[in-house]
Amino acid sequence: MISKTPAPPYYAVIFTSLRKDGDKGYDKTANSMVELVKEQNGFLGMETARSEVGITVSYWKTLQAIQDWKKNTEHQTAQKNGKGKWYA
Repeated sequence: MISKTPAPPYYAVIFTSLRKDGDKGYDKTANSMVELVKEQNGFLGMETARSEVGITVSYWKTLQAIQDWKKNTEHQTAQKNGKGKWYA
């Protein structure tokens, strides 16, 4: 999905990944994270693209908003699953 770039000032977080073969619950979790992040205070939008390498850029109002998202327990669980199941 492509979002309209927010008016400055804002912060961008860039995440790149290489997927392993098989879904193993990835799509369900990814969709849940998209819905959850939309509710996160300070989240402005995101862009994502995937070919062999996946790239996601998320936009945030403040550094604190990024830190709050990083501390979100559901997000932390998804990250652990990503390292263990989905990403090479």
